[in-house]
Amino acid sequence: MKSGKPLLIGVISDTHGLLRPEAIEALRGSEHIIHAGDVGSPEILEKLSTIAPVTAVRGNIDKGKWSRKLPETDALELGGSSIYVLHDLAQLDLKPKAAGFAVVVSGHSHVPKQETRDGVLYLNPGSAGRRRFSCQ
Repeated sequence: MKSGKPLLIGVISDTHGLLRPEAIEALRGSEHIIHAGDVGSPEILEKLSTIAPVTAVRGNIDKGKWSRKLPETDALELGGSSIYVLHDLAQLDLKPKAAGFAVVVSGHSHVPKQETRDGVLYLNPGSAGRRRFSCQ
C-alpha cells in the first residue's frame, strides 16, 4: 500500500572508498539513502549518514571488521513501497513479486540501469567511486 506523501530516496553504489562531492550534492535532500554495496570504508557510511538515515549492504570488496555489520541483503519499506537491496543482482535469491517487493536495488555491475519486469522496478545506480574499467 502506497502512502500519499512522496519520499525522496537517494540511491548509490560502488563507492569503493570514494565519495565524490558531486555524489554528496546529488544526495542532499534525500530522506533516506540506500547504498547497494562495495562501500569501501566505514567513513563513506558516516558521511552519508550526515545527510539522511542509511541502509547499506555488503559488497564483494567490503572486507574487514567494519563490514561484518553490513548484511548481504536487506529489506525495507519506505514511502509505502517494499524494497529489496543486494549488491549483485546475479545472486538474487527470491522472486521479488511473489515476495511482495515493488523495488529491487543492486550494484556491482558499475552500469546504471533502470527497468521494470513483472511489475517490479529494478534499479542499479552504477558506480559512484573510482573509475575501474570502461562500462561503455
